[in-house]
Amino acid sequence: MPYKKPKIEKILYSIGEVADMFGVNVSHIRYWENQFEALKPVKNKKGNRQFTKKDIETIRFIHHLVKERGLTIEGARKKLKENPEDTLNNFEVVKRLQDIKQELIAIKEGLGENEN
Repeated sequence: MPYKKPKIEKILYSIGEVADMFGVNVSHIRYWENQFEALKPVKNKKGNRQFTKKDIETIRFIHHLVKERGLTIEGARKKLKENPEDTLNNFEVVKRLQDIKQELIAIKEGLGENEN
């Protein structure tokens, strides 16, 4: 039986890595950290921010509200405070639908290649 190298998942991400994930500047992440109570990354001894998977999900949610839905920072803050469960559920549904759409596009492209 061949040896399978275990997949190592990162636990903490730097601010630069997180900014790259979302295609925003590092300053966006710092600003969002100041504006949203839910986003509080840990800092190491040097003072560098280290983001957990939970922090990244929070940023994904903020990014969705601000960049994709076009809400202001204040509007996004209100959404998170007033009805976080419904807002989060809607976000998860939209995310799943986008994933399904990408899978369908990949299948369609795969079928198109087989026709030639």
